[in-house]
Amino acid sequence: MQEVHTALAISVLAVAAAAPSAASAQDDSFASQHAVFVMNNDADSNEILAYERLPNGTLLRGRRYQTGGRGSGGTVDPLGSQGSLTLSDDGSFLFAANAGSGSVSVFRIVAGRLFLTDQAPSGGSEPNSIAQHGRLLYVLNTAGSSSVVGFHAHDGKLTPVPHSQRFLSGNFTNSGSVAFSKDGRYLVVTERTTNNIDVFEVQPDGQLGPIAINPAVGAGTFAAIFAPNGALLVSETGTSAPNSSTMSSYAIVSGGKLQPISAQVPTLGAANCWNVVTPDGRFVYASNAGSSSISGFSIGQQGSLTPISGTVVGVNPAGSANLDIAVSLDGAYLYSLNAGSGAIGIFKIEHDGHLTNFGTLSGLPAGAGLNGIAAN
Repeated sequence: MQEVHTALAISVLAVAAAAPSAASAQDDSFASQHAVFVMNNDADSNEILAYERLPNGTLLRGRRYQTGGRGSGGTVDPLGSQGSLTLSDDGSFLFAANAGSGSVSVFRIVAGRLFLTDQAPSGGSEPNSIAQHGRLLYVLNTAGSSSVVGFHAHDGKLTPVPHSQRFLSGNFTNSGSVAFSKDGRYLVVTERTTNNIDVFEVQPDGQLGPIAINPAVGAGTFAAIFAPNGALLVSETGTSAPNSSTMSSYAIVSGGKLQPISAQVPTLGAANCWNVVTPDGRFVYASNAGSSSISGFSIGQQGSLTPISGTVVGVNPAGSANLDIAVSLDGAYLYSLNAGSGAIGIFKIEHDGHLTNFGTLSGLPAGAGLNGIAAN
């Protein structure tokens, strides 16, 4: 384990339901198993900031863990991606992309603490997104000859999948995300420069079939994620027009071709780049960094998107620049990484999909290159 034993400066959160003055033994037990993780993406020493989570969503006891690699540095959203910090399917491992040193770090999560178990070269330049399904992991390398490279992941160790590198439609495509379908049959990559969505069929040996290049239906394609029912959900930043951001959903048909289901559903916000699906597959949320808001949609059985009443279901303080978002594995809370203000937005997910704002946790470096958030 590589841990910096200096506690982070953490402000106490005021929540809608007042928290007890002293955490009970039950709360301590819960907090030891549930946490929110943020990556600082520091150019000299990349670190994971870990916050224990109480049952009421409050975050406390921040700790720093070195990845052993370097981030890219920069200001707000230097990686331009979703999934630079990824939780394993079962919540027992955390994978971090070290964009500055071209590597991937693996942490085992034990009682809310992180133990570094491996660090492996990413097989390309500037890794900025990671996807995992079962014992297979793929990393997206966005710079130079943009590509994805595969690894077998077992017991906290990464072993390269032979001959697994697959190139995207061109060099320097500004690829924004990589994601596995829920059944593990497909791997999808978004290309920001070309506005393409690439689909690869996953072979039994872990390699990928030929690339299927699909033009996106919406402008500004950024990030993609799969719902449990198999629908591919894509965030679109839109055009330069105010609040032109949208969400689209697709089905994968034969040959890796994408068939639109819901096309360009407005988020009523600006700069929608990130999205997250609740574990039960009922809702998808979109993070609008330009308007400091979060939009919500219900997901139909066939993958259609229906705006939750009002569409914008959560609002962060102005200037938050909320980037990547995460939902806890129990589906109770949504957390946004507010890179502009250096904070974490905390929202309770209600039964109807609306969000109750529980305030923010401050103390992170503002405008300093933060990227990636995950929650268990």
